[in-house]
Amino acid sequence: MTHATIDSERLDVIAVGAHPDDVEIACGGTLASLVEQGHRVGIVDLTDGEPTPGSTGPEQRMQEARRAAEVLGVHRRVTLELPNRRLFDSFEARVALAKVFRLYRPKLVIGFGDKTPMASPDHWQAMQITDAAVFYSRLTKWDEHFGGLPVHAILRQVYFHLAFEPLGQQAASSQFVTDITATLEKKIESVRCYASQFPPAKNYIFDRIRGAALQAGSAAGFGAGEVFTSTRTLGSQNILAMLNIE
Repeated sequence: MTHATIDSERLDVIAVGAHPDDVEIACGGTLASLVEQGHRVGIVDLTDGEPTPGSTGPEQRMQEARRAAEVLGVHRRVTLELPNRRLFDSFEARVALAKVFRLYRPKLVIGFGDKTPMASPDHWQAMQITDAAVFYSRLTKWDEHFGGLPVHAILRQVYFHLAFEPLGQQAASSQFVTDITATLEKKIESVRCYASQFPPAKNYIFDRIRGAALQAGSAAGFGAGEVFTSTRTLGSQNILAMLNIE
């Protein structure tokens, strides 16, 4: 893609996962809702998720990821060539993701916000890579590392939580819930696209995803929701609008 095509390909929101299916499980409903609202949305998978026990190989995982993206309606999905199971926060990984941010120029970046005990350590590394790439994206006087891509300052960054993982220790004052009542089924359908990861023996996962969404939504007065943590304290110049009581 040339620099001349950047504006036409620009994305409003990019969600970053370590593996295909991370983003769908964490915030698929929110991404689908953003698309329905007219925003341009993208997903970045830092790895292709291979090797993994139930898959026949990278081609299957990529096909599943493409189908899931179609279900959610996202406009662009990018897979970086970083190693699954051996994902580490490195300068090279930071630059690779920052290049994507500079290319697509999102206003908002969403990514991992905590460790996931008893699950892949790649998730924690993905958080650190994403945090650094958001910073690297706006750094000047470092052009030699970014292939001539112009600097880009991302306006906001928020953390997602995997639907069936316990919430971390971030301050409750910076947590918020998005309403995914209308897109919960799309979220679940997108996760079902990953047949290699969720065969019939793991159908209970979909009940957990639904249950987590219903619980989060109920806490905020919605039918279903997804929990996020802002990296900055939330504020408003219109408290009525913020509280949805205008």
